[in-house]
Amino acid sequence: MRRPFRTLSIGLLTLALSLAVAGTAPPARAAGPRPMSIVDLIDVPRLSDPQLSPDGRQVLYVRSDADWKKNKRVSHVWRVEADGTGEVQMTSGPEGEASPRWSPDGRTIAFVAKRGEAEFDQVHLLPNAGGEARALTRHASAVSRIAWSPDGSSIDFTAPEPKTAEEKARDKAKDDVVSFDEDYKQLHLWKVAVADGKESRLTEGGYSVTDYRPSRDGKRIAFHRAPTPLYGDGERGEVWVMDADGTGPVQITRNAVPESGASLSPDGAQVLFLAQANAQFEPYYNDRLFLAPSAGGPARVLAAKPAWEIVEAEWSRDGRAVYAVANLGVHSEIVEIDADTGRARTLTEGRHAVGGWSYEERPDRHVFLLDTPEAPGEVWLLPGGGGSAVQVTRVFDRLARDFELPRQERIEWKGADVTVVEGLLSYPLGYEAGKRYPLVVQTHGGPQASDKFGFGSVSSYIPVLAAKGYAVLRPNYRGSTGYGDPFLRDMVGGYFRHAHLDVMAGVDAAIAMGVADPDRLAKMGWSAGGHMTNKIVTFTNRFKAASSGAGAANWISLYAQSDVRTYRTPWFGGTPWQKGAPIELYWESSPLKYVANVTTPTLFFVGEKDVRVPMPQSVEMYRALKANGVPTRLYVAPREPHGWSELRHQLFKANAELEWFETWVTKRPYSKEKAPEEAKEEGAGTSGSR
Repeated sequence: MRRPFRTLSIGLLTLALSLAVAGTAPPARAAGPRPMSIVDLIDVPRLSDPQLSPDGRQVLYVRSDADWKKNKRVSHVWRVEADGTGEVQMTSGPEGEASPRWSPDGRTIAFVAKRGEAEFDQVHLLPNAGGEARALTRHASAVSRIAWSPDGSSIDFTAPEPKTAEEKARDKAKDDVVSFDEDYKQLHLWKVAVADGKESRLTEGGYSVTDYRPSRDGKRIAFHRAPTPLYGDGERGEVWVMDADGTGPVQITRNAVPESGASLSPDGAQVLFLAQANAQFEPYYNDRLFLAPSAGGPARVLAAKPAWEIVEAEWSRDGRAVYAVANLGVHSEIVEIDADTGRARTLTEGRHAVGGWSYEERPDRHVFLLDTPEAPGEVWLLPGGGGSAVQVTRVFDRLARDFELPRQERIEWKGADVTVVEGLLSYPLGYEAGKRYPLVVQTHGGPQASDKFGFGSVSSYIPVLAAKGYAVLRPNYRGSTGYGDPFLRDMVGGYFRHAHLDVMAGVDAAIAMGVADPDRLAKMGWSAGGHMTNKIVTFTNRFKAASSGAGAANWISLYAQSDVRTYRTPWFGGTPWQKGAPIELYWESSPLKYVANVTTPTLFFVGEKDVRVPMPQSVEMYRALKANGVPTRLYVAPREPHGWSELRHQLFKANAELEWFETWVTKRPYSKEKAPEEAKEEGAGTSGSR
């Protein structure tokens, strides 16, 4: 069988080898593709949530664009014909729109937006043939997770319980002291009639419906029920099935592991779901598929290749197979798994990451985004059982025309215990064999994740680093997903066992290839990538500069500070406050224990509202380095949570890191980029003074 996307393994671009080698300024350029700047990268649109029409003829998707005046990305709904023609923007509200969903007859598009005088996001309806959207709901809290009934008469949605009149009065009087970890509203499932907007409640009580999926015949609903909507309570959630009117709930699972993606089989007899567990429902494993009787009963693993991590899954049209997205390390693919035997085959293959995937059973087609080194997620279509894939959108064709983009290559090496580790190496623009270049080592977050082929994020800005003459190494160190359970579970019993050694072995591999200059190394990462940066700078002085975003300093204090403890308990074999607590293991794995070893000039970044790895962790590292005379700075972004989204904050971070790396690694001057409006004003002022 021919596998689609094989041509992507060669790449779609001919690289322009015009950037001067590291340590020299780039030469003057003729017209043509140019290196990418930070602002260029931030301005690249992003596509998400593609939805195939029931007849398979059109695709909806969400496109987000940078709005520098609003200092954020604004998203709108677009539509395109399945053959790639007739692309049109369907919505244009000032605050943007999300979650487009086709009605069963394809005539109406439902989406979620906050418009007019509405206080919260509401469901809106838009004729596919054109016209004005109208608000369907006027719910007393924010609406999300919408789904049409099969007959098109109603739409299900989730929403938190609204504030009571008493709570509103207290807020107005600023009598607003809250009870920590109890200041939440339960999420419940509602139904709204399309004809008249009448709402009816489907669930209620002291729990939250964190996700759900109606059956294809509309008679039942598979859903996830957790004691609270708090992120840290995800492991306490379970899979349930109930009738479409909210009656007859049946609990399917009883365990203590995170689960997701519950879906009823076409005949209604089985429910599939994903769980981060082994067959015995023990925690901390790669996500795998489970099947259970929808009337209740024991669940079984639907076996696939053991190294895979299953990211998403859905039943085939006839229920004989399950389609899924599988993480295979540096790439992810769409796969088909036999529902009886668990035998699997890949339907795609290439240097890419699959995202935004869904399967539409009526036209029997997959719709998804394909993130490649040349384009951050175009929309593609693929027949249900595999075959030739078709690219639908060409939003990013201009990137190849306007910019020089770096070459990405998979490399592998042996860790300290001879385990094979792989990663991605991006080459600097104008790379010349035999010359060595400064190397930036980026480690991914999670750590239950893996770096894959793709365009890259604003946070990692690989095309910009390549334009500055840096090579970039992204190692999938021990603890990453997509390489089997033993590889993932290396962190059980101590976070930094082999992970940091894998990273350093990858650095040595890049040096042995003749690409990396051992005297010009930089380290950066966010979240778990920040944990790794904090560890690396206490472990070695080989790096000339480092940047740590939202990284852990002290695992003991972080355990209580963070909003989640699910993964940290197995790492260290218990809580820090239980009787006989493994405090020594927590402390041994904490970068703060060895912070006196640090000589590497290091930046720290954290969001003011980060509840995942709160600000005190970065403060501890920063103050330790400051007291010990190590060059350091700590930058705190107001309003930002664990990931930074405001455009000027993203620009600031990249500017600060690049200036830091240029100062300590390459010894070159650096001119900070400005936001477009500021650059325009500065240019106008300069020309006016002449």
